[in-house]
Amino acid sequence: MFARRVGKVLLYGVLLWQTGLVLYPLFIMVTTSFKTSFGIISDPFGWPRKVSFRGYGDVFSLVNFAVYYRNSILVTAASLIMILALSVLAAYGLSRFSFKGNRTVYFYILAGMMIPVRLAIVSLFHLFLNIGLFNNLLSLILIRAAMGIPFSVFIITGFFSELPKELGEAAEIDGCNSWRALLYVYLPLLRPAIATAAIFDFIPIWNDFYIPLIFIRSDHLKTLPLGIATFYGQFQTNWPAVFAALTMAVIPPLVFYVFLSRQFIKGLTSGAVKG
Repeated sequence: MFARRVGKVLLYGVLLWQTGLVLYPLFIMVTTSFKTSFGIISDPFGWPRKVSFRGYGDVFSLVNFAVYYRNSILVTAASLIMILALSVLAAYGLSRFSFKGNRTVYFYILAGMMIPVRLAIVSLFHLFLNIGLFNNLLSLILIRAAMGIPFSVFIITGFFSELPKELGEAAEIDGCNSWRALLYVYLPLLRPAIATAAIFDFIPIWNDFYIPLIFIRSDHLKTLPLGIATFYGQFQTNWPAVFAALTMAVIPPLVFYVFLSRQFIKGLTSGAVKG
């Protein structure tokens, strides 16, 4: 009994320590966004001696921050919709239908997780330049969708394998075809797997700096990471604006995770990441 209590205390202690490691940088970021430039330099980790909203004012007055925000939301939402839609269809076909080369196709898709996109960046640059999609948000959406599909197929296919095939067979007996069985039988049960894939894909798409830096040139098409980078100057950096922009940039991922956290936990505990 005593050993169990000690184990619980140690477990909660480790969890609190890990929580502190995650929340402390967020706390520093938010408090620093309300400081002046002098306050940041003189006391970078302390409370703001004088609350200042100048950083937030500079964010909207010096750059097209609202446009960058809109572009990031558009690219992330469109990429996620494409990733999840195609991944569900691919996972459904691979897990519920037997055909020659089934496993080969599955491992071919998973190979996309092992090949970094940077190896193909020159070829992609020439491809989108030739088809007229350079300096276009659609290029970012297509690249991020292609990068996210392999992992999402892996997640959703693993979850599909945990669902009994009798569900689909019973739906077919009741008159459902394959599409209706997917929409009305399997899709409601796939919410934990879809939430898990969505959360894992959301963060790299939202934070992506490398691909927009290469494929976007116009200021009105820049995403949030590119927009925040404009506050860093060669000789001077507007630190209050940087931290204010970072504080506002972290809100959508937090809201997205909170909204899907329950389904995400279910997905992790019900075999969604099993092969």
